[in-house]
Order: sequence, then structure tokens, then C-alpha cells
Amino acid sequence: MFSAIANAFRVPDLRKKILFTLAILVLYRIGAHIPVPGVDAAAIQATLENLPALGMLNLFSGDALARMSVFSLGVMPYITAGIIMQLLQAAIPALEALSKEGESGQRKITQYTRYLTIGIATIEAVGFIGTVFSGAVAMSTLPRWITVGVIIITLVAGTSLIMWLAELITQRGIGNGMSLLIFVGIVSRFPTALAQALMSGTGAWSYVLTAIIIASILLVIMAVIYIDRGQRRIPVNYAKRVVGRRVMGGSSTYIPLKVNGANVVPIIFASAFLSIPSQLALLIKAEWFQNFANAVAQGPINWILTFILIVFFSYFYTALVFNPIDLADNLRQQGGFIPGVRPGGQTIKYIETVMNRIVLPGALFLGIIAIGTSVLFAATNNPLIMQFGGTSILIMVGVALETMTQIESQLKMRHYDGFFK
Repeated sequence: MFSAIANAFRVPDLRKKILFTLAILVLYRIGAHIPVPGVDAAAIQATLENLPALGMLNLFSGDALARMSVFSLGVMPYITAGIIMQLLQAAIPALEALSKEGESGQRKITQYTRYLTIGIATIEAVGFIGTVFSGAVAMSTLPRWITVGVIIITLVAGTSLIMWLAELITQRGIGNGMSLLIFVGIVSRFPTALAQALMSGTGAWSYVLTAIIIASILLVIMAVIYIDRGQRRIPVNYAKRVVGRRVMGGSSTYIPLKVNGANVVPIIFASAFLSIPSQLALLIKAEWFQNFANAVAQGPINWILTFILIVFFSYFYTALVFNPIDLADNLRQQGGFIPGVRPGGQTIKYIETVMNRIVLPGALFLGIIAIGTSVLFAATNNPLIMQFGGTSILIMVGVALETMTQIESQLKMRHYDGFFK
């Protein structure tokens, strides 16, 4: 692994991308510590302790919400806008046609997503300051409405800056920008969570329990990597054909279908979807809805919904990015066929069947890991499990593997050894 890292820094273009990505991540963490003007930090902390429904929002923001920094809204508005646009593409034919227009269509959809992100961020900022954190607005010589307006504008501007930083990483750096921002936000909480875990118990037991938890986390990481690298290979043969004076084809290869083809997207989408009641609770102050938002944010209801949504989004995202019809058509045009399967409709049906069969175990694995550690935290009440539960581990490992895969492809293109053997 260390040789692969050294090789990555030997390639000038790849080195610039890695350093650019690291610089953006450092800027993001700096912004997460810059406080919003006109708020009382102590009142923010007290409010968060009384509202567990905001825990997921604080996790994805990397504790920026607890500090009420300029990046307090975090990546959730952008993720929520992305989910809405994905659903709308499946429901509105015009948007679906636009997504198939290539780069120009994707630029328009990206622009719509940006506008929707600003709208969602504005609603969340108004909800935060107008309801939940209304008592956290600091006293000043200026009229209250001016202070509140400055806070809202700052929060929305922070979300816009996060969106821009994420897109910069995706376009000019290494990895998916939004996923990496989530990754850094989660990892940044590890030292604090470790210290809290060591101090949560008394005597040597707290150290033993923390060591056991860390060992369990490492085992879960190994299992996630094993499933993520798993593939179902469909054999493909190419018939011989004469082109001019050359004989083409006659070779054999395979189609690699990943067991976890959706990667961390189902986890992020499920977490974002379950955070919607918490965001609505900022505007709806009814006691029954507050209780509903808290129930969805943690406990048995959260576990059940998380499991169901992970399975659903695994199939949903796979259906969006993987088209068996296009794959079968490409095989037919290139003279390829799956042994024992007739070209055309039977090939499409065969690929769909195989894909559905391998998506299910991958989705079930993600769901079990995601809720398993949450159940364990409910039993032990250990802060380290709370901060680095199944959802956090899956996101961190998935993002790390995705980024390493991109670096790997860049190294292979330049004839260097990569991370994976």
C-alpha cells in the first residue's frame, strides 16, 4: 500500500489532484470551526442535547452544527436535492430524456440540483433560527430581525460554498466530492469519541471495552471490504468474423457485476431520507411531530426503516445506473453472447435475474451492518459505537475504496502497481 501511495505522488498530474483534494478538505474543516455571527454557542449545545433527532445532521456536518459554524447545514441539503432529482428523473419523462442527452443534459440537471439545494438550505436555515435555535440568537445593539437575517444568509452561503467545494473535488480532484466531505466530517470526530469512550467507564473495564469495540470495528471494516470487492462474473464469448483480411473475435471475457454495485449511495440516501422528519421538526412545533421525529431518528423504528430503505435504495440506484437492455444491445452489436443464452430478450432477462440475485445479499449485508451497531450502542451506551456505528463505517469504507479505485485506475494507466493485487 505504501508503495502505491509513493507511486501516486511520483505522477505529476495525479499528485496535483491528490494535493488539490487535500487542500479543499482542509478548507472544509476550517470552515466547520468558523462560528456564525450573532449566536450563543452554549444555547446551541443545550438545544442539541435535548433534540436527539438532530444527531444525524450533526454527524454528517462533522460537529459543525454543534458549533453553529458557517457550514452548520452540512451536505444534507445537497444530498436531499440529489435524491429528489433522482426520483423526479424516474417519474418525469422530460427529466429522464434530459439525463440521456449526455454532458449538456447532465449540466442542466446539475444546475436544477443547485437551485433546489439553495431552496432546501434556505428552508432549513429559517427553520433552525426561527424555531429550534430561536433562543440562541445573541443579544446585540442591532434589531433582532437584522441579526436573524445575517445568520440565515450566512448559513445558506455556507451550504453554497460546500456545494462548490464538493464539485471542485469531483471535477479537478480525486474521488466524489460530496462523499469525501462526509468522510472527513465523520473521521474528524474519532479522537473526541475515543476520549469519551475511555472516560465513560470506571477502571480498567472502560479500556477493555474500548479495545473490544475497536477490534469489532476493524472486523466489520474487513467484512465490508470483502463484500465490496465481491463480483459475479458473467462469461461472454465473441464469435469470429472476417473484417477485410483480418479475423476478429473468437475470444472469451466476462461481465463483472459487483455484489455491492451501489456502494455507499443506499446508506447516504437512507440517512438523508430519515433526516427529513428532523428537518421538518424545525418548522412543525407540534409535540406529536417532535416525538415522531425523535422516534425516526433513533430506536427500533429507526432500525426498521433504515434496513428497509437501504434495501430499497440498493435496488433503486442499481436500476438507475445499470441498464440490461443497453448492455445486451452492446453485446449483440459487438458479436458477443452469453454461453447457453439466446441473444436479445433472453439475454436481457438473464442479466436482470442475475443482477437482482446479487443485489439482494449486498443490500441485506448493508442493512444488517447499519442497524447491528445501533442495537449494540443501545445495549452498551458507548460513545465510540454511537459515533462509529454501522452507517458511519459503511460510509467511510465505501468512500475510501471508491477513492482508492480511482487512484488505482490512474496508476494502472501509467503502468504503476496499485493498491489492489
